[in-house]
Amino acid sequence: NISLYIILYRVVFIASAFGWRRRAAATEEEEKSRMPQRHSKNNNDLAFFTYSERRQLGYGTQKERLGRDSIKPFDACCICLKSLIDPLCCHKGHLFCKECILECLLAQKKDIKRKLASYATQQKLVEEEELEKINMEREQQLDAFDHQNNGAVPYTSGKNHVVDRNNSFHGANSVKVTSYEAEALRTMKAFWLPSATPEAPERVQAPSTDTFCPEGKEKLKLKDLFPVEFTEVPSYEEDEKTLFMCPSCTVTLTNTVKLVAISTCGHVFCKKCIDQFISKDSTCIVCDRSCKAKHLIDLEKGGTGFAGHDDHLEATTFKHLGSGSGMGLTRPSVRT
Repeated sequence: NISLYIILYRVVFIASAFGWRRRAAATEEEEKSRMPQRHSKNNNDLAFFTYSERRQLGYGTQKERLGRDSIKPFDACCICLKSLIDPLCCHKGHLFCKECILECLLAQKKDIKRKLASYATQQKLVEEEELEKINMEREQQLDAFDHQNNGAVPYTSGKNHVVDRNNSFHGANSVKVTSYEAEALRTMKAFWLPSATPEAPERVQAPSTDTFCPEGKEKLKLKDLFPVEFTEVPSYEEDEKTLFMCPSCTVTLTNTVKLVAISTCGHVFCKKCIDQFISKDSTCIVCDRSCKAKHLIDLEKGGTGFAGHDDHLEATTFKHLGSGSGMGLTRPSVRT
């Protein structure tokens, strides 16, 4: 019996020791999981920001790929971003609604007219100032000549101010001012004195009389625009969205298809049909109107002032660190 008790005691002791070791190992692993794994990434007592801290705060260039909603469709106006109504195209391939581009060019004309009027007023004022300076210089020369010829007689100005040639005082309460001090007072720029406050004249530059394309920033006139005609896909449902196709190969036109318009007739084809048929025959397939290589205009699609297009489908922005900037809430940049 005693040996049996000894064996049981040893078994219980070994089991308790094993359980204690397991609990100690689990506690140690839990403490390790709570502690930072790498000191270099979690050390925040340095006098400068580490690379890991900058990444967590969103510092640097943030990149994000543009989605479909950020890309303008090929059949949308570059000004109003809506579906084209009576589309017109410039020689750079930018599409506009007729009403939008006419309003834009008219607004530019009005702005040019206003700038020309402002510039003409400024030029008139400049000419008057130059004429006034010439008259003042002529009067000063006449006064100096009169003073030199009549030096024995006290010189009297139009303000009844007597000038003494012997550099005497001008009055009982006046103070003599030398020519150097007078020049210093005249050229002094003291912002606290209303009479000596410097004024920066606003100069209006000669405005350009040319109107520009709102999308490509090149010179554009009304006669440079030509109408564009898309071929619609035949549909049997009235509520279905209008789709367009190439009149040659009947491929549905999307942003992934390169489009070319003929400036002589306005028909739009895909790039493959243009290269295979129209460029060789120099004739439009739809209306049989002759066209040359200079009449083939590549249409720009998918781009606006705030959206990317073609291969530039990744938006980037640079953010600085600063207190109260909320950079910690931004998502860190992901390498692409």
